[in-house]
Amino acid sequence: MSTDATSRPSIAGVDVSRVALYAALLGMVAFYLAPLESGLATAFKTPAGFRTTTPFALPPVGEFTVDAWGTAFDRLGTGLTNSALMAVPATVLSALFGSLAAYGLTNLDWRGQVGVLMLFVAGVFIPYQAVLVPLTQFWSFVDLAGRLPISAVDRYEGLINLSITHVAYGVPICTVLFRSYYATIDDEMLEAARLDGASAATIYRRIVLPLSVPIFAVTLIYQFTQIWNDLLFAIVLVSDPSNQVVTVALNQLQGSFVQQYNLQMAGAFVAALPTLAVYVLFGEQFAKGVAGDT
Repeated sequence: MSTDATSRPSIAGVDVSRVALYAALLGMVAFYLAPLESGLATAFKTPAGFRTTTPFALPPVGEFTVDAWGTAFDRLGTGLTNSALMAVPATVLSALFGSLAAYGLTNLDWRGQVGVLMLFVAGVFIPYQAVLVPLTQFWSFVDLAGRLPISAVDRYEGLINLSITHVAYGVPICTVLFRSYYATIDDEMLEAARLDGASAATIYRRIVLPLSVPIFAVTLIYQFTQIWNDLLFAIVLVSDPSNQVVTVALNQLQGSFVQQYNLQMAGAFVAALPTLAVYVLFGEQFAKGVAGDT
């Protein structure tokens, strides 16, 4: 038996330190999952069942219902569609533009790139509230529906404005994430491609882009979550009720006088399903990107 094994305290052959470690881990899991369990339990209760039980208790007999879930899907359906139409292209474009910008700032030498990088870094720390007034004035001046007399633009003008705003706001953080990843790519491989006559565009398309799958997963998950959960920009930039996104619709589930907590909890889980799906789809690549594996 090793020295480490014999030095650990034990009772009746049981490793006390290991038991304490597992107990601490189980406690942390319970602590973080408790709100999830409370929300799910509430979503399956009737209003009367919620009033007569604690939030963590399961629905009592006769007070179990799925009506809140059906109502939540009905009232959030349009918002889910609008959010998908807005968030998916905004996420993809911000990740792609961030990748291109990071490639130019990392693997190409040109004068002034340090200053440009500082601007990208500064853009990460600009709060949403600081740009609301100039952003509103900017889109009022642009007036896409007036400048582009296309039926689709007129119908989805609010969503288009919101999507472009999120692309512009997401490029700085995506650039910083991609740049930290591209700094780990072997310079000798890129230099060999240059000696073979490959252009900067060819190197990016044939070498850098295929190696970027893990960091693309990281930025796609991060950006999609940020854009999907945004409420502030959506309230300010989207005035047409038909363009209402899911976060605004979810906020409207709150009653004025009588609070339907089961409906609000069901709506919260319905609104969170797309982000959960994104994590499931890109989870493996996300782990590689966070670890910096190329």
